[in-house]
Amino acid sequence: MSLQLDQVARLPDAAVLPHEHHGQGRRQAALAALLLALAAIVLLYHATFWSMLELWSRSQTFAHGFLIVPISCWLAWRQRTRLAALAPQPSWQGLLLLGALGLAWLLADAANVHVVEQYAATAMLPACVLAILGWPAVRLLAFPLAYLFLAVPFGEVFLDPLIDFTAAFTVTALQWTGVPVFRDGNNFSLPTGNWSVVEACSGLRYLIAALALGALFAHVNFHSTRRRLAVMAAALIVPILANGVRAYLIVMLGHVSNMRLAVGVDHLIYGWLFFGLVVLLLFWLAARWRELPLAPILPPTVPCAARPGASPHAVVRASLACLLLAALWPALALASHRDDGAAMPATVLALPDPPAWQRLHDAAPAWQAPYAGTPARFAATYARGDGDGAPVGLQLHWYARQARDAELLTHQSSPYGARWMALAQRVQDITLASGALAVRESVLGHGGERLLVWRVYRQGGIITARPVLVKLLLAQAKLLGRRQDGADILVFAAYDELAPPPRARLHAFLQAALPVIEQRLQELPHGP
Repeated sequence: MSLQLDQVARLPDAAVLPHEHHGQGRRQAALAALLLALAAIVLLYHATFWSMLELWSRSQTFAHGFLIVPISCWLAWRQRTRLAALAPQPSWQGLLLLGALGLAWLLADAANVHVVEQYAATAMLPACVLAILGWPAVRLLAFPLAYLFLAVPFGEVFLDPLIDFTAAFTVTALQWTGVPVFRDGNNFSLPTGNWSVVEACSGLRYLIAALALGALFAHVNFHSTRRRLAVMAAALIVPILANGVRAYLIVMLGHVSNMRLAVGVDHLIYGWLFFGLVVLLLFWLAARWRELPLAPILPPTVPCAARPGASPHAVVRASLACLLLAALWPALALASHRDDGAAMPATVLALPDPPAWQRLHDAAPAWQAPYAGTPARFAATYARGDGDGAPVGLQLHWYARQARDAELLTHQSSPYGARWMALAQRVQDITLASGALAVRESVLGHGGERLLVWRVYRQGGIITARPVLVKLLLAQAKLLGRRQDGADILVFAAYDELAPPPRARLHAFLQAALPVIEQRLQELPHGP
């Protein structure tokens, strides 16, 4: 009797076991298809991922990228049991997302916007997970997939605001402690010496490192959304304030030691030690509110028939669709760059003098704007023909074709040269005879000297001060095979710091010179 009962008890298990093995094999095949698709993404967009790796290796600000990828893989590996228990549910939404990301990558590649390329290529990895495994897998791997975005080298856009905040914080703290200080932009002078807030002092490295650590700490030690967001907010705010305190303490240390301490390598050592103590204190305080881990969710034990999943053919179709979509955009990019290396005849720019202005052939230029590549150039200094001898400088850089590191908007480590420092920047609206025009106005300083610079770009026959529009017009021209030449037009005038900026002089010159420049640029040869 007991033998019969035992045989009856084993019958359901024996009936379910083949189905379980079949479901497990299907899930393993789906995971293998996903890994192949991810490897294909990395291979197809290897140039974009390699550019990220190069930035990690040469910039201390983004060196944390070497840790982000293995940490993300480790976090995903922790979910392997739960992931293996999920039935694959391919999603067409993932394919749509992959296509949109590929289009964004193509536009960014044509316009040479590296950071958008890198974000788009990185986002293709979660899109593949969604397309092949479906939403349950994306929800399970949400944090490891999102953590990958911290590997993208981004943040330089915050350099200027962070430098300005650090300088203002330091000067205010010095004044509150009774130390006399004079500020000139990012430079300030004390009775014992001069200081300058540069890129390394901005605190961007501390901010990015703290954000990466804070996000990981919050994910591992908390499970409520509110507490995780609170920890990440603290990881953003505390490093900014701490960097201000760090800068103040270093300046005070140099001041009280009569510039014998904190003025060399020890300057950096003190900074990193202080940052390490601040981060340790931050996470020690956050750990006091650490939440107990939730009870582990065991894999479901119901039969496979109760958990419908996609057929192997659906998984294969989704994987092939991912591969085809991913391969489409690099092929189109290759076609759009077919003329990037084509040689253009050397062009020496020559401009007739604008009406009512005379060129000063013996005048030394007050400033030389940095440029990328080898564009055709024109530089001259002018004065009014009515006897007003105040000079105005004109510089023109013209690119017949634009490629990486040889275009209008290439990143420059010193965008205004080694001598000048930007004191103020804004977009200035002016009115010319041809209509309204916006120019990018910069006030540069060097000691008591000032330089007022107006800058506009000409791309696709359109004159604009908006870099985003320049990039979009360039991408459009490359993808459609149209004229892609562009020009960087700068007019500037020097003046004393106590005098008003010579905007009226620049306005008068630009009104006379812009039609002459436009006519000359239209006559220049260009590629397809």
